[in-house]
Amino acid sequence: MLRSLFVMSLLLVATSSLSAAETSRPNIMILYADDLGFGDLSCYAEKGKIQTPNLDKLAASGMRFTDGHSSSGICTPSRYALLTGRHHWRDFHGIVNAFGKSVFQTERLTMPEMLKEKGYATACIGKWHLGWDWDAIRRGKGIQPEDFDWTMQIPDGPLAHGFDHYFGDTVINFPPYTWIENDKVVDVPDTMKDESKWKKIKEGSWECRPGPMVTGWDPYAVLPTLTEKGVAYIESRKDEQEPFFLYFAFPCPHAPIIPNDAFDGTSQAGPFGDFVVETDAMVGKLLAALDASGQADNTIVVFSADNGPEHYAYARDAKFGHWSPGPFRGLKRDVYEGGHHVPFLVRWPGVTQPGKVNDALVSQIDLMATFAAVMGYELPNDAAEDSHNLLPLLEGKSETVRTAMVHNTFANQYAIREGDWLLLDAKTGYNSKGWKAWEQRHDYPGDDDQPVELYDMKQDPGQRKNVASDHPDKVASLQKLLAKIRSQGHSAPRLAQP
Repeated sequence: MLRSLFVMSLLLVATSSLSAAETSRPNIMILYADDLGFGDLSCYAEKGKIQTPNLDKLAASGMRFTDGHSSSGICTPSRYALLTGRHHWRDFHGIVNAFGKSVFQTERLTMPEMLKEKGYATACIGKWHLGWDWDAIRRGKGIQPEDFDWTMQIPDGPLAHGFDHYFGDTVINFPPYTWIENDKVVDVPDTMKDESKWKKIKEGSWECRPGPMVTGWDPYAVLPTLTEKGVAYIESRKDEQEPFFLYFAFPCPHAPIIPNDAFDGTSQAGPFGDFVVETDAMVGKLLAALDASGQADNTIVVFSADNGPEHYAYARDAKFGHWSPGPFRGLKRDVYEGGHHVPFLVRWPGVTQPGKVNDALVSQIDLMATFAAVMGYELPNDAAEDSHNLLPLLEGKSETVRTAMVHNTFANQYAIREGDWLLLDAKTGYNSKGWKAWEQRHDYPGDDDQPVELYDMKQDPGQRKNVASDHPDKVASLQKLLAKIRSQGHSAPRLAQP
């Protein structure tokens, strides 16, 4: 009897000492903003001109990473890397254009496929921008409404790559301008896009590609509708036994910049700032639904963005004194920090310490290995090749997981970070337009004509002083490391040679 009690007590002690990751199967909700800068959240920029109380509250109840990155400075590649744990540049660089094909290979394991194997219900709501097989429903060669058979299923979209459910308009400024539910349109497009029928845009231009549209389509209704669908999905899961994975991909504050009237003037950074405020409000609605459904305590919530802000940020800085990338140089498309150094918040009740600020180098690519560790899923060698497990950081058991990271947007323009050092292995990190006036306004030195750029990010996060000529050995060692990571096909620690 005593022996039995002793054994039982040992089992209880062992069980109590297990990490949260080993004793639960939490829901997972990724909230993914579009073209949002590091300095657009008030929890990152106290002196910024935009207030984001709901995201500030999320940060205060979870972990706020200060050195978080997307894989690319543009949309599609970052989304691909997030959902595969693999750097986009190993496979492609550009975005999927209107009616473009899927970027996923059939054999490529995705995050939702992994989670489905562990018994998760999986849903994607919002922006997809990873391609479909539109040719399967074509019956003409053009992009007129009659060139497609809208009654057919559209293959090779979210449902083909691990999601049980999809609802969205695929990309807000790409045709077709209609809702898609799962793999079919909800309403048949019957006309061509006509911006003259839409309410006036509030900043910039519509940037909407031509193509089929449903009569009465209203871009201003996209964000509220997606939020309603997200809230409904969260509420529908409250009595289910299986956990859920919700990838909620916001269409904002990407152009077209169209905050609804109720949010006009709610920031001090113009319509874009108001759009960020509206985005924050929609985050609040989703989190409130999670709370009301009783699922918040067992849900990992991640908030981040696909890349930095669009070129309108230059005019915004000049007019309102709000610099969306915060302390960083560069915007969307750039390899400079502002292109990919983005907000990164993680809340996991009982695991992440509330209000913890973490300065470790992390990437969205790391979420796949992290969730695999949470689930006890053994990733195969041909999956998540660049994903690092962040669980030790979330649990407060380690201060560092990553020591290096490759930055890239377009071919032949790479940067590599190792510790505090960052090498831009190219003549410049710019691809955005309008930077010269911004540099003059912020007293940046002119180009020094060196073939590469080297920065000490601890001392110079704004990437002002190129010290490549002072540290040729460091330049050479970082170039060697970059070449190794690019050529070996992986960077995940689990794939390192013994």
